[in-house]
Amino acid sequence: MEDLRTKRKGKILAVKDLPTLPPVLDEITKMIEDEHCTPKQIAEVIAKDQVLSAKVLKMVNSPVYGFPRRITTIQHAIVLLGFNVIRGIIISTSVFDVMSQAMVGLWEHSLGCATISKIIAEELGLKDPEEFAVAGLLHDIGKVVIAIQLPEEKEEIQKLVAKEDITYLEAEKKVLGFGHDRVNSWLADHWNLPLPTKVALTYHHNPESAEFYEKFAKIVHVADFITKVLEIGNSGDELLNTLSKKDFVDIGLSFKKLAKIMDRVLEDIIEVLTFIPK
Repeated sequence: MEDLRTKRKGKILAVKDLPTLPPVLDEITKMIEDEHCTPKQIAEVIAKDQVLSAKVLKMVNSPVYGFPRRITTIQHAIVLLGFNVIRGIIISTSVFDVMSQAMVGLWEHSLGCATISKIIAEELGLKDPEEFAVAGLLHDIGKVVIAIQLPEEKEEIQKLVAKEDITYLEAEKKVLGFGHDRVNSWLADHWNLPLPTKVALTYHHNPESAEFYEKFAKIVHVADFITKVLEIGNSGDELLNTLSKKDFVDIGLSFKKLAKIMDRVLEDIIEVLTFIPK
């Protein structure tokens, strides 16, 4: 069984088989790690790929981020959002087509989770709420990679969800020996994603296990739950994970703040779901 898990991990990490990941991503990642690198230099690299540039600008100007004025250049986007957010946007928009084909409704679910994660962070007065949005946007990326790299197992997982009335995560563990949360962790390391994003992707189902940046994991956990309750898109789950009062209290959400968040979500979500990064 361990050999099989190792073999499947190897297939999962063969992300070069995903044709929509842009070649500039590796170059950008190396540049971000260079403290002397400027937004202008990174913007020039992204601009080499005109399709990618258009997708990034469309995402930056989407209702998910909600900037009052239109952002017209990649350099301006980097200055406003930071290198890590732009890298997360590049990954999410690059796999959009694959995501839509792999699991119908997953892109809409991811957009919903991103929007709600950002709104929660804003209502709590947290720094850089856009980074929480990226974590929400990428929280199910492991499902996409499993679907592409292990299509037969993905079908088996979906059948098991329907047959045994269990969560998608439980079905993944039964079929693969690991879930998309573990795949998220592998991908975060493989793509050199920042630690707060990795923590959110790895622990969004069990945020109490996070040793660092647990608020990232807890906010995406709550946002994921709200997204499912509102039936925004489809994460593959027929069942809702349980959420306790403690989950809300741990991130500092009072009933009053939660009500305000829900009002904002209901106001924004229709516009968000019309956004397609093509």
